[in-house]
Order: sequence, then structure tokens, then C-alpha cells
Amino acid sequence: MKIRNIVSAAIFAIISSPIAQAAETPTPPGKAYKSEIPADERRAFFGELHLHTGQSFDAWTFGSKVTPDQAYKFGRGETVMVPASQVNAEQGLNEDHDVPAKRAWPLDFMAVTDHSEYMGVLNQLDDPNSPIRDLPQSKKILADPASAFYFVRGNKRGTSAETAKQFRVKEAMGSAWDRQIQASNENYEPGKFTTFVAYEWTATASGKYNLHRNVIFNSDHGPLPFSSTDSNKPEDLWAYLDKVRANGIDVIAIPHNGNVSGGLMYDWNDSNGRPIDEHYAQERALNEPLTEIAQTKGQSETVPELSPADEFANFEIFDHLISWPGEKSNPNGSFIRQAYGRGLSIQQSVGINPFKFGVVGGSDIHNGLSVSDESGFASEISGLDPNTMLPKGDTAKRDLGIIKVPARLDWNHVLNHAPPTMERPLIFSSAGITGVWSEENTRNSIFAALKRKETFATSGTRIRVRMFAGWSYRPGLMAHSDWVKTAYRDGVPMGADLPARAKRTAPRFLLEAVKDPDGANLDRIQVIKVWLEGKDYKEKVFDVMLSGGRKDDPKTGRAPAVGNTVDLKTGAYTNTIGAPTLSVEWKDPEFDPAKPAVYYARVLEIPTPRWSTLLAIKNGLPIPDEAPATIQERAWTSPVWYTPARSL
Repeated sequence: MKIRNIVSAAIFAIISSPIAQAAETPTPPGKAYKSEIPADERRAFFGELHLHTGQSFDAWTFGSKVTPDQAYKFGRGETVMVPASQVNAEQGLNEDHDVPAKRAWPLDFMAVTDHSEYMGVLNQLDDPNSPIRDLPQSKKILADPASAFYFVRGNKRGTSAETAKQFRVKEAMGSAWDRQIQASNENYEPGKFTTFVAYEWTATASGKYNLHRNVIFNSDHGPLPFSSTDSNKPEDLWAYLDKVRANGIDVIAIPHNGNVSGGLMYDWNDSNGRPIDEHYAQERALNEPLTEIAQTKGQSETVPELSPADEFANFEIFDHLISWPGEKSNPNGSFIRQAYGRGLSIQQSVGINPFKFGVVGGSDIHNGLSVSDESGFASEISGLDPNTMLPKGDTAKRDLGIIKVPARLDWNHVLNHAPPTMERPLIFSSAGITGVWSEENTRNSIFAALKRKETFATSGTRIRVRMFAGWSYRPGLMAHSDWVKTAYRDGVPMGADLPARAKRTAPRFLLEAVKDPDGANLDRIQVIKVWLEGKDYKEKVFDVMLSGGRKDDPKTGRAPAVGNTVDLKTGAYTNTIGAPTLSVEWKDPEFDPAKPAVYYARVLEIPTPRWSTLLAIKNGLPIPDEAPATIQERAWTSPVWYTPARSL
């Protein structure tokens, strides 16, 4: 079937069952969101844009039973009863009743992004009266849930008509999507908790390389999801999204885990291996204004191999391919900082920057429980309530790498009969989270913030950070109570283009960071600059504000470490170092008005205990040597882009 027919079928197969009516009219595609609240009164809201429930086929194989409705209720801060079977399977407990779980603090907004591939199909096996339970393949999956991975992979590239009929694929996916929509709308409470209809498109190039995207609708409904069984090319996903907008629903896609894409996520070429042209650049910029920088499978900012001068590049690195754990992912083309440089270069050639995206964070947790603090995570993709669901016994030992087990998914082992690769549970990070600067907590307002890229991401902590850039900011502006109003009026916020001007003076940046109200003090604010030198890009990290009055060493260019107060016996730390708030006005001392550049900020906390350290201490087990005992959690802003005036 030609892709245009696939796209058309997906678009017009709209779920017809009743759905809750949203309290607002969605802003239509091509129209600017307008609020009566002025820009300088925008507030920081924190949310989750990447979460799976038991409706995802892989989550189901892990034993997840939490529903989309339960996931939203957990996210908004309600107590959710987690099925005992899930808790026992994940955490090695022995409960005979459902377990209460509650998030440490409520989110402001959220999207459940279950995989479009086989959404809800395996859930049929939970019904003892389901006719598909008697199928030979069903019996195999029930006896060995992990075998579902191989079943799905074998049918992913175009499910056979017989298999689709036997497993009631179309009907099951339709019902699951209906439940997704219903849960989103029933939990939407404008002004208090915003939800988005959403899903994940889970394409894998060559069966190895991650090209996954989360699809987010600004609507109370959406067409049947486009899946990688329809096409595994991003260009075809964008064609689907274009048709969705043509039918009156605004929508975006958010790539994630570029770090395990084998160099394909931010490649110089399109899916067919051809150099990126104007059409590709335009489509990508339109459909993908954001990219995910941090989640449980590591961060995608940069790595020491690409940024050897960055002393903080070695942070939560997940470097092997997801389904080929014995194979390292190629870093070139896989990381966001590099993509910013490549985007500037491509724009010079074709006139449009395909990688002009802001950043978000997510969890990618697969049990429906979105947590973002280190104590609420325990390896791989498991969110938990540390008071009721803390892993114990052999499960805790496996999570800490003390007991070695084969990787859960290892295609090289299955297809090529290679020796199994041992799981590396300590490579997983606790979840990231998204921050937006929005007028109000509604779908329209938050979606507009996402589209204009006034967003930031954190490694899970609620650092609040903002950045502005302008040509005419007067020195000392931030000392005035109305500085934010002036910053918007006379400049641009993160996610925007700094208007070009012919003058050769450097722009002034205004940066402010505030600690998590329940978390650690701040170590520093940095500005990362990426710019063009001819056809190549270069990068540099500037320490623009250090806590405690520290200064960069003029010989090394580095600041002395902030210190470390973590007690490795108890897991406690103190805020006797660092600062609760940091703010600074900064000008690039190396600004060249003739060179295109990208600027974004990174904020670091003082050291705190990593999840693996907390889990070890709570179980009376040794802190593993294979992972850092402490980490410096952080936030990243979306960039500001500078393009020289033509007269320069």
C-alpha cells in the first residue's frame, strides 16, 4: 500500500465513541494563541510528556497493569492502587493485595504516550473469556511474556491479514485509543491539571536504531495513531501530521533518545540517505519544534567523546542500542549539541535549519507511575512509591547489578545465536521532566508554549530557569522588580530568534535560576555557545555565575568544585553549600557578529545521592562501584538563535 493511502486511512478513521468535551476551544492550526495575561506574568509549569501504561505492548510484558486513567490520577497527586501482580513482578515483593502509591509532588500537566504499535492488543490476554487466549501464540506469550517482543517484531513490518484477524488487532487498538482519549479528557481540569491526547510512534531503523517520536495533539480527540507498521520513516509521520492539521487539529512530534539512534536522529541525510534539502528541513522544523534531552535511558545533550572540553559532559550516559545491548550506539549524529551546530551549517546550504528545536524532558517509565525524584526510581523503567514499593531481596540486588541477569531484549542473541549480553541496570537514569513558561495551566496555553519553544528540561528536579537575550538591555536591569516585563519587551526569551542587527556590539543575556523548593541548592549557571567557523561548528562552555563567590581559574578556565555534603551512610545531604537562587547579566566576550550562533543555558545543582545509592542504603547493600554515588542534577534551557544581518 502506498504511504499516501496509509496516511489517509489513519487520518479519517476517527474514533466515534463519545468523549468528554474540553472546557476550551482548541487553537486551530496556523492561528496564534492569544491570552489576556501578559507575557511577563507567564509562570513555570512542570509536566510529563513521555509515559507508558499497561496498554503499551512492551509495558504489558513487564507486568504493568496500571491504566491510562490511573496514570493521570497518580500524576496529579492522587493515591492510586497498583495491582499486586505488577508490584510483585517489578519489585520482587509478595503482596496479596493492591498497593497504594502516591507521587511525591503533583505534576501540572501530563501526556500518556503509549506505543501506537499493537496498542491494547496484548491486554486482551488479561480477559479469561477472550477468544484469543486459546491461540497457540497467545499461550506462548502467557507462559513467557517476554516472547511478545519477538511476536511483535515478527509482525511489525506489516501485520499479516491472518494474524491481524486472529488477534483482533484493529478492534483492540481502536478500543485502546478510545480509552486513551477518555482518560485524557476525564482528567483534564483547566487551571489545575492539563492533559494531552498523545501516543508514541516507535520506529526503529534497520531493526536497531531508535527514531522514536511522541505525538502530542492540542485537542480533545485525535485520529487513530500512525504507527511504525505503517511506515518507519519520519518523513511519512510528518505527512500524517500535516494531514491532521489540514483536518483542523494542531499537533507536534517530539523525538527522543537520539543518544541511541546510531547517529541517525540528527544526521546530515534524510531517511533515504540523501543530503537534507529545503523540503526536508521545512517539514522537520514545522513538525518537530522540540526534542527530548533527558529520560530514564540517559541524556542526549552531549558526551565527552563529542565535547572533550566540557567537564560536565559525563552525565548519565546510556550508550548501547536498546534492543542490541552488546552494541554501542554511534555518538556522531546522536546528540543535541552537535545537532545545533549541524543545523547552522545546513541552514547555510538550504536556507532552513531542520534542527531548530527547543528541549523537553520525560520519563519513558513503563509502569504508568511517573516519578522524577531519585528516591522514586529503581532501575530500568520502573516508577515507584518509595514508601510502599521499594524493591527488596534479589530484585534489589539485580537493580544494583549485584546479581547478573541476561538482558531482557537482545536481538543479537536471538537472531544470531550470540552469547547473551548481561543486563546493565545501573546505566538507567531516573526520569527527566519538562518545564514550560505559560500564561495559564490549560491545553491551549501550554501547547502554545511548547510550539514557541519557551521550554526547559531538567533531570527530574524542579529547578526553575529562564533566559532572555536582547540588544538594548541596560546594565543592572535585573535589579529592578519589573525586569521580566522589560526583558520580554526589549528582547526575546528562550526558544526564539534574536533579531539580527548591523551593529557589532554583543547582545546581553539575562539568566535566572531558582532551586527546587524541596531540593538541593544550585552550583552554577553556564551558557553553552555553538557557532559556525566556515562550514564547521565549534562549541564552548562559559561559567557565567558561580555560587559562593568562586571564580574560574585563569589558567584552566575551570572553577573549583562546589563541594559535596552527601553522607554515603545515610544518603542525606545539606544545603550548606551552593545557593538557592542565581542570577546574572552576561555578554559573550568572544561575540563575532558575522558568525551564526546558538546559545543555551545549563544549571547545575550541588551533588546529591543517585537513585542507586539510595536503593543500596535502604536495603543495607554495598553502593555499586559501576555507577557514581552522587550526581549533579541539572536543567537545560531551549536556545536562542543568532543569525547575522546580511550587511555583515
